[in-house]
Amino acid sequence: MRTASNRARAARAGVLLIAALLAALAALLPAAGPASASGATAEAAAGPVATEVTFTGAGGTVLHGTVLAPGAAPGARTPGLVMVPGAGPGPRSELRAAAEAYARRGVTTLIYDKRTDGYSTTHRDYGQLADDALAAVRLLRTRPEVEPTRVGLWGLSEGAWAVSLAAARSTDVAYVVTAGAVGLTPARQQSWAYDGYLRHAGISGSLVTALRETSIRRLAAAGLFPEADYDPVPAWERVRVPVLAEWGALDREAAPEESAAIIRRALDRAGNTHYTLRTVPGVRHNLHLTDDDGYDRPTTLPADYADYEAGWIHRLATAPPPVTVDPAPHQDVASRPLAPLAWYEATWLQALATAVCLLGFAGYALTGAVRRVRRHPRPTALPRAARWTSAAGTAAVLGCLGYLLFLTMTAAMFTGPVLFGRPLVWLLAQLLAVLTLTAAGTATAALAHRRRTLSALSALDRTRLAALLLAAVAFLPWALGWGLLLP
Repeated sequence: MRTASNRARAARAGVLLIAALLAALAALLPAAGPASASGATAEAAAGPVATEVTFTGAGGTVLHGTVLAPGAAPGARTPGLVMVPGAGPGPRSELRAAAEAYARRGVTTLIYDKRTDGYSTTHRDYGQLADDALAAVRLLRTRPEVEPTRVGLWGLSEGAWAVSLAAARSTDVAYVVTAGAVGLTPARQQSWAYDGYLRHAGISGSLVTALRETSIRRLAAAGLFPEADYDPVPAWERVRVPVLAEWGALDREAAPEESAAIIRRALDRAGNTHYTLRTVPGVRHNLHLTDDDGYDRPTTLPADYADYEAGWIHRLATAPPPVTVDPAPHQDVASRPLAPLAWYEATWLQALATAVCLLGFAGYALTGAVRRVRRHPRPTALPRAARWTSAAGTAAVLGCLGYLLFLTMTAAMFTGPVLFGRPLVWLLAQLLAVLTLTAAGTATAALAHRRRTLSALSALDRTRLAALLLAAVAFLPWALGWGLLLP
């Protein structure tokens, strides 16, 4: 009996406990629902609100962008910022993380895909890019979350040339922020950057000159280096709105020490008394973190990215900043002006010499291959050294130009293995150049020794030999000009 009673009491206690738990849970559920919704709303408010937009840029080109607005209370108006990327294709995704950082700090930001119409590796117009940026400013000024009188421009590297032009052209721009702005011409700046990247890779000798000077000067003369001689100073001399110009302490691309001094002098001539020139420690050209003393290209932003910049933008609402100038990042080597081309470096003459070399060297091999396909016997009077001249000469010309083009397209960041201060590709091209001239000299001596048997050659073979030797003659100054025969 006692046991049954105990069991009954235990059962009643269990039922009461379960009922109490259910009641407590029922009491908590109504409160938990609103708390969860409130938490989600707070989280959404903390993150940027993205809106896809389109607008018409210069020349009627339709551009696509994204507005990233702070998750603020409805009706609140914020400063606005249009971000313009650096050189290259410039999809808006490259600036998405940076734009979100600004938006989280209370600045509504517009990023957009750079135009493909009228912008390429060999053609661009900074005035056109400036007009695109101004079209973006006009769009952002119409947004309900933006205070229209507080819309500014942000430009990275090449983008700094565009935004300084835009600010000089329109009063719609309330302020300018730049990262890695360059005060030199694009040709001179690129020459300085190539020099630094090659020396960082342990490269010295003729390749440095070939890339830093010869390639740039000849590409510019041929019209393949767009805006090579653009001077950014006149635009900066007309910028009178507040300016925040920043350089990474490890900037290896903008010649920052010189550029900061040039832009400061230009702003002073403009009568601008509201600029801040700032050096950001621990970051590279694009203000990103660096793993290799500024010579790499990581995509990681510092944890405090946009803190200073957003604070500077917000303070503009109360008072424009006084002139503040940090010591600029140090340059180990100063930039140098590029000399004009000598007469023998004229584009048409260099193109002719290259064509003569390739037609003579490659043409000899090609006609020989056709002969073999048709199963014609090889003339015994043709020296073996002629074939070596053809093969080595073709490889030297194509290897030299191909490697320099590769370095140009990759900003000299990927040189390949280096031996004795030379990339292996360049060293091989130099060895092929020496082999070409040695084999050509040997072939000439052999032909001189066999003058009697040359009469037995067909007209095609005599033409092949003549073109080959003419190519060797043209190759000597051509190779010297590109540095293949120099240490």
